[in-house]
Amino acid sequence: MPIVCGCKFRGAGKVYFFQPNGSEGLASGDSVIVQTSRGAELAEVIQAPHEVPQDEVVGKLKPILRKATSLDLLDSQRHRRQEPKAVARCQEEITRAGLPMKVVGAEYSFDGSRLTFFFSSEKRVDFRDLVRELARVFKTRIELRQIGVRDEAKIMGGIGKCGRELCCATWLPGFAPVSIRMAKAQDLPLSPMEISGICGRLLCCLRYENDMYQSVKKQFPRAGKTIDTPLGSARVLRVSVIRETALMLLEDGSRIELTREQLLGEEPIDYDENGKTRSKAEMEQAMQSISLPLSFPDPAPKEQEQPQKKSTRSRRRKSRSRKTSSGGSGSSQAKPDQQKTQKDGDGSQKKSKRSRSSRRRRGKRSNRSRSSQGGSSNSQGGSGGNPPKQGGQSQPQGGD
Repeated sequence: MPIVCGCKFRGAGKVYFFQPNGSEGLASGDSVIVQTSRGAELAEVIQAPHEVPQDEVVGKLKPILRKATSLDLLDSQRHRRQEPKAVARCQEEITRAGLPMKVVGAEYSFDGSRLTFFFSSEKRVDFRDLVRELARVFKTRIELRQIGVRDEAKIMGGIGKCGRELCCATWLPGFAPVSIRMAKAQDLPLSPMEISGICGRLLCCLRYENDMYQSVKKQFPRAGKTIDTPLGSARVLRVSVIRETALMLLEDGSRIELTREQLLGEEPIDYDENGKTRSKAEMEQAMQSISLPLSFPDPAPKEQEQPQKKSTRSRRRKSRSRKTSSGGSGSSQAKPDQQKTQKDGDGSQKKSKRSRSSRRRRGKRSNRSRSSQGGSSNSQGGSGGNPPKQGGQSQPQGGD
């Protein structure tokens, strides 16, 4: 098995394996100079040289060049103090060029031979001219790296919803995938404001206890299912992962919290503080005294209120009939007529003229109809009239 040494770079990051190359005397906390794809870098030893299986080693191991000296550490601190000024100057150059970029941070190499700027942007940016200008200003090799919102929160840091510093900025080695199913499995509210971090993505801590929630919920039936228990048929109301119990609703309406072993009948169901097992009858009496009833009393029947409503209605009708009888029919009709005349206003005169003309026409028509009926009656009297209808009683004809 190969011998490796675990090292970590600045901040909270992933631990990388390096080949000691005769530096077996290294201890945790030592500073070393290692060879990377970007050149020599300053790193901190996290794991002393030890053997690991071959399958844990990815690719070819890079060597540890030497142990860092005090001069290397002083140069590194001096260049690190210049990083905030470099960020401000880079942002000025970006504003002058009009590029849609936001500088998040800067990082010098331990010897100052390379300066790396980290920026965030919603789209790809052509920053070749910017690199040339920054190289002219800082007189060193310039690198620009575009990062995402999670890396931005990791570099800038902050306080999370729990009131502590961000995990990614303190100890989290890398970002693992997080899905909305993890929030559902932990019975958390699915509101984006509740399960999102300051970076706008799902909280990384949703993954910490996801395996535990899944393993515990597999041991119990899902909520809402009716199962057979030692106490009879019962329905699962909810599963408490922290207690590793299930709240059951019995047929008599009482509730009880049971563990997996008690549901399977492997352990007795205790209710006594001393751990003494009670009988089923004693247990049911105790649970009924402490449990909340699920059935609420029925509301008062509406049939008792109906006769009262009828009596009040009948009284109102009687009072109205008395008022109409005492006031007379003329007074009752006068009120609506007065209201109509008040609403109509000036248009009442026009309506009165129209009503007079219509009455005259009706009078003429009635006179014509009477005269026509008189002529027809005389003609019927001369001819003897029509014979009476058969099948009915004959009416007495006029005259004594």
